[in-house]
Amino acid sequence: MSSRLRRLVLRLAVGAAGGVLLGFAIAALVLYADGPPVEPAATGPATALVSPAGSPAVVTLHEAPRPVPALRFEDGGGRPLTLADFQGRLVLLNIWATWCGPCRAEMPTLDRLQATLGGPDFEVVALSIDRAGMGAVDQFYAEIGVKHLSRYIDVTATSARDLGAYGLPTTLLIDREGREIARHVGPAEWDTPTMTVFFRKQLSREAGAARPAATTTPNREGTPS
Repeated sequence: MSSRLRRLVLRLAVGAAGGVLLGFAIAALVLYADGPPVEPAATGPATALVSPAGSPAVVTLHEAPRPVPALRFEDGGGRPLTLADFQGRLVLLNIWATWCGPCRAEMPTLDRLQATLGGPDFEVVALSIDRAGMGAVDQFYAEIGVKHLSRYIDVTATSARDLGAYGLPTTLLIDREGREIARHVGPAEWDTPTMTVFFRKQLSREAGAARPAATTTPNREGTPS
């Protein structure tokens, strides 16, 4: 092979390698545009709920409740909240962002689930980690016609890191005492008959549990009332 041909082959190889690296860099910029990656949560023995069709499990039930960090976020009116404001009810906490395609796809199912089960005993808390602020959430909710979910946001994305939410969306089921009892990473159809029955069973199991002497009930914007 001539020296000229060797130089040409070398330039092509370097160019191809650079293109691959550039592709990874662009993907990383898009994925973590609203914040750095976070560490995965510890895993443990669990059971799973499987749909009648035999599709992969959508909720992983822990063998024992797990503590949840003290998360801080805001409602649609800019009022500070923590998960303690929801104590006394079963909470489905969904960590998401408007730039996350799978998050956008599953949001209508969360909205319908809230319409079906939402009330003094159950709440879907869709917590956005958009650094663009509540305006991005408002625009997205308007685009897809969200009618039943309240607006919550953590522009620092600290909640995602503290929860070990290394992939979006990440959804936690939190019991009346504020403990994590189930977790699912990735999108899901939350309003299917199978899921609705599952949540109703969880509500029934906790119906006899003692509630705190004083509880707060967030209104449509999440403000305790």
